[in-house]
Amino acid sequence: MKKLRSLLIFTLIAILLAACSNTSDTSEKAEASGGEYPKKTLNVVIPFGPGGGTDLYLRKIMEIMQKEKIYTENIKIENREGGSGAVGWGFLVTKKGDPYYVAPTSGSFFTTPLVSNTSFTYESFTPIALMGADDLFLLVKEDAKYNTLEEFIEAAKSGKRMKIGGVGQVSDEMIVPNLLAKEAGFEFDYVPFQGAGELTGALLSDSLDAIVGNPARSLGQIKGGLMKPLAFSGMERLPEMEDVPTYTELGYDVNLSQPRGIILAGDVDQEVQDWWIDAMKKVSETEEWKSYLKDNGMSEYLLFGDDFATFLEETNTKFKNSLEDTDN
Repeated sequence: MKKLRSLLIFTLIAILLAACSNTSDTSEKAEASGGEYPKKTLNVVIPFGPGGGTDLYLRKIMEIMQKEKIYTENIKIENREGGSGAVGWGFLVTKKGDPYYVAPTSGSFFTTPLVSNTSFTYESFTPIALMGADDLFLLVKEDAKYNTLEEFIEAAKSGKRMKIGGVGQVSDEMIVPNLLAKEAGFEFDYVPFQGAGELTGALLSDSLDAIVGNPARSLGQIKGGLMKPLAFSGMERLPEMEDVPTYTELGYDVNLSQPRGIILAGDVDQEVQDWWIDAMKKVSETEEWKSYLKDNGMSEYLLFGDDFATFLEETNTKFKNSLEDTDN
């Protein structure tokens, strides 16, 4: 009888322990799956240095999220630069399933895995939203003798081998002039730079004939009378620069944007993804975000969830084809 009583007590204890364990597991899963999300510090991984376009737009999103009390916990931002984004995104891929790690997208989000042996591709992460897009100018010095794209192309075809600079060894800033050169039938030398400051300095010191740059870092130089844009890679003219024609309207099939999106680590639960999609919709509707897009010359191009995932797939194909075209 004593043995039976002991067995019953032992069984009851085991059941209670299992129940507590299950409750704990359920609670942790609920938190991770978004039932009580967010409850922890958010880790923002930026794969580039401070001050660049990618860094600035993601910091602005985080600023709005805190100001509007969308994310009520702490937010920790860390720049993990190197390898054209490979270091930062490579770190994020190790956080698979963790809902407290977020990162941006850029042109290198596609090009780096396409040309390097990385541990990730665009499919390795959880797509949240496209919050806008940066198209690119072809810029020359203000006192350059070229006032139109056709004059620039004519000079390039008449024997002068142009030097065109951009940020990144393999990036959208390399692809755009390569596509133009193939379309227009001229050759040039692409000169890569690590940062926008060095790139601008090289153009202004006459070390380069032209550079490729996004509006965020170019509008000030243009309005300040230091540079003049010859063409724009958007499908439509930039409202702030309505006199600058697009490549497309000039007859050149050159259209490539830098996607300003936001992603989470891979394999986070659907509830968390839904929470972030809703959060980004709230950010996109604020006057502060709309003003940021306008002030930085970004195209107001918004996509969420599955639509963003489709966009990532299509953009990866576009970048892949563009890189193949530049190699031919």
